Amino acid sequence: MRSSSAASLFGSQFAESIKSTRILVVGSGGIGCELLKNIVLVGFGNITLLDLDTIDLSNLNRQFLFRKKDVKQSKALIAARTASAFNPSVKIIPLCANIKESRFDANWFASFHLVMSALDNLDARKHINRMCLAAGVPLVESGTEGYFGQVQPILKGETECYECTPKPVQQKTYPFGRKAICFREPSGSQGDRYLTLEPRQLFGEEENEAELDKAEQDGENPNEIAALREEAQEWKRMRTALRSPNASAGKTVFEKAFKKDTEKLLRMDDMWLNRQKPVPLEFDAVAKGAFVLRGVKQILHVPDASTSSANGHSSTSGLRDQRSLTLPESLDLFVSSVERLSARLQAGEDIITFDKDDDDTLDFVTAASNLRSAVYNIPQKNRWDVKEMAGNIIPAIATTNAIIAGLIVLQAVQILRKQIDSLTWPYLTAKPNKPITGSQLPTPNPSCAACADTYIVIRCNPSTVTLSELINAALEHTDLEDDDDTLDPSSVSVFEAGRLLVDPDFEDNLEKTLADLSCGQGKFISIVDEDERWNTLTVAICLLPEDYDAEDSELMLPTDQVRLKRKFKTETLPPVADSMEIDRTALKRKLVDETGVNENEDEPARKKARPNNILPSSSPSKAQQFEEDGLVILEDDVIVLD
Repeated sequence: MRSSSAASLFGSQFAESIKSTRILVVGSGGIGCELLKNIVLVGFGNITLLDLDTIDLSNLNRQFLFRKKDVKQSKALIAARTASAFNPSVKIIPLCANIKESRFDANWFASFHLVMSALDNLDARKHINRMCLAAGVPLVESGTEGYFGQVQPILKGETECYECTPKPVQQKTYPFGRKAICFREPSGSQGDRYLTLEPRQLFGEEENEAELDKAEQDGENPNEIAALREEAQEWKRMRTALRSPNASAGKTVFEKAFKKDTEKLLRMDDMWLNRQKPVPLEFDAVAKGAFVLRGVKQILHVPDASTSSANGHSSTSGLRDQRSLTLPESLDLFVSSVERLSARLQAGEDIITFDKDDDDTLDFVTAASNLRSAVYNIPQKNRWDVKEMAGNIIPAIATTNAIIAGLIVLQAVQILRKQIDSLTWPYLTAKPNKPITGSQLPTPNPSCAACADTYIVIRCNPSTVTLSELINAALEHTDLEDDDDTLDPSSVSVFEAGRLLVDPDFEDNLEKTLADLSCGQGKFISIVDEDERWNTLTVAICLLPEDYDAEDSELMLPTDQVRLKRKFKTETLPPVADSMEIDRTALKRKLVDETGVNENEDEPARKKARPNNILPSSSPSKAQQFEEDGLVILEDDVIVLD
């Protein structure tokens, strides 16, 4: 019997109970594939697997539920089909969808006993974290990078949530058609528009000139608008040329992007007072290997015996990807890729999007970036470097994924068995004598922008319920920690995803319906005390059940009232004595070596957040909103900053 191993490990009673346990697994990539295999073999009987992504060729080296024939198909569908064969008694429901879709609201999350996150996206992780907090569902968060990985159990009110500690900014992505890979010189000047080659303008959707029309109506600089219109028309002519037989299309695009636009910039003398001037490229001279770039003749490449086979071709694609290209070779690759992409457009493809496993688009981005690098004297990248950057590839190792997936299941078992005191924060380190270790789970951060809020799930009809009705109902159903105090609707500000809806001086939206304000199913509405006495009350909007009788009210509140706690106040540090006698030993940080491992304790080394990346300690207050708009509140006066 498939579940006999689980019964011997965890006991027959638990093994039987998990057959009806409803599990949500979000993500079926490197960790997700290993995790799905594990929970199927353990015997979890009711699994919902959600993933928006499709299978890429590069996934096959570590995501073992997929095969080459599955490329371009849904990860969730294929993973569910493959894993079902491991244990036919298990029910797996695959969903190829975005976890942030409105239908996946707090009520939907509440239908699961446990959520397991195997994502690589910071924004989606934060969304799941808040949904689980609102629904009161345990979450097991995880992540890997190279040989490192960690598993974080998250229990509302008992452990630190995903947002309690600021996370480092994710690696920037470079989508095809978005000023990518050295296409832009970081000048920040008025000439930026001439510095870019946007593949979107060639192979993507056609430019919409409505913005220029609006700018013209608003009285913007007519000369600037005329120049932008001329630029748009020039790109339009090239788009037309690429969609019809044209042997010189590659040369036309090259001359526009790397010669004419550069010459326009050189006419702006003030731009080059304190920086090196760009060099326009000459197509014919570069093609012949006769172009001189900053005093160096750009000769054609001579094949190296160590990287070529007897027939003169590269012995492996890997060596080709890792070899640096000369300027003439970059030109040849650029023209070749433009011709191939043009042929695809002529064959019927309307829009071509970047895919790191698509040789045509990858060659175009590689060649264009290197040509642009030559113009501005920027270090060039080889084909593999560009693939890693444009594809946003994070180093992944199958063994690390497998270890983390196993630790996720062990933590999930502890949660389901209510053995909360046995939970740890396990992680992988670079210590050869202790590769797997763990630390005690930290308690919630009282200043956290997510778990410090008080959540209330309200089911309603967004088309008929007004914002005023929602606010009043939420506050009336809230029990304040101090029974003698009150929180009046007239003394609160209301936000949705940072967007101000209402404050004491702005009440225009109060009588509008939630639908009119785009605050429907799946949205969070934050009610903030203007006096900053109480924590933020966050309302999770869900739809009414189909069989609900709305004769009495179109608002369905929870059975029990929610309790709103007083806002956590950060204590100010005492003033430093004039003698400057400071206990410097107490201020020293523990040593962290280059591998990121804390040598002084078995805990993950936490990165110091940059000032501009620090998460807000709570939901935005009115003072914060004024500050973002360039205003500072000083007692009763408002001063406009220049």
